Amino acid sequence: MAGGPGELNDHPARALVERWAGYLLHDRRRSAHTARAYAATANRLIAFLGSYRAEAIDAAELTALTSQDLRAFLAERRREGLGPASSARELSAVRNFLGFVAEQQGEVAQLPRTRAPRRPRTLPRPAAPDEAVALAEDASDAASHEWIGARDFAILLLLYGAGLRVAEALSLTGSARPIGQSLRITGKRSKTRIVPIMPAIREAIEAYARQCPWPIERDGPLFLGFRGGPLNPDLVRRAVAAARKRLGLPDSLTPHALRHSFATHLLARGADLRALQELLGHASLSSTQIYTAVDAARLLDVYRHAHPRAQNG
Repeated sequence: MAGGPGELNDHPARALVERWAGYLLHDRRRSAHTARAYAATANRLIAFLGSYRAEAIDAAELTALTSQDLRAFLAERRREGLGPASSARELSAVRNFLGFVAEQQGEVAQLPRTRAPRRPRTLPRPAAPDEAVALAEDASDAASHEWIGARDFAILLLLYGAGLRVAEALSLTGSARPIGQSLRITGKRSKTRIVPIMPAIREAIEAYARQCPWPIERDGPLFLGFRGGPLNPDLVRRAVAAARKRLGLPDSLTPHALRHSFATHLLARGADLRALQELLGHASLSSTQIYTAVDAARLLDVYRHAHPRAQNG
């Protein structure tokens, strides 16, 4: 009914969404697309709660949100057709928003405990693009300090968007800045290669560098630890594991799996196998050819689930 508590405009919490979107854009340096998508999720949550509870939703209602409330919201989104990968991102956005609301109220965020639905176990497969981005954003948002979150976000984008190994990303020095359109990477057996760097990755690295409280020396590591020394690669793996668990993503989604996803997605878009070998820094083509099998398995899985005659052929 028009004018009822379920109407979005009636909820005082809507003003919090606008402030949060501005915070994402200007403080966390998220893209305009991400800020809009996250704000849309927050508005959906508020509208749902208004109808679910039959009352106007304000900051107090949001900070008192229960696991049951959140599960009901996610169940409604799944009934609307939201898939498991998108559910993971939706949950990440909700947690981020609720943490922001709690901080605005001067409270310590007590986020309701729930997990996004796991994908059914099928053939091994690469991470979907929205899963990879959600993983990077969730790891960033959960960091103990804002600059550490910016650092982890930049590293994970490098793994997924440029196909780097963790060790390769952490071996970069301050001399790599300012980041251009490509980076020279030294991989296994001191083999060097040139990898293209997308604008989003450049922006993430520069955002981290601006926020880092320690000087980034030209001959020192680009990515620094909490006390200003070299970053322990185990911390990257732990951040990914924690984000993966919060988002309900498969255990197979490790930092190295982001590199595999980079390779598989490029191959699916028509990348030449030799060019892919160079981008990944593989010593032999046989190492790269595993991705043809992965991609073929993925296509066969899609065929079996989608083709009307697949079960009879």
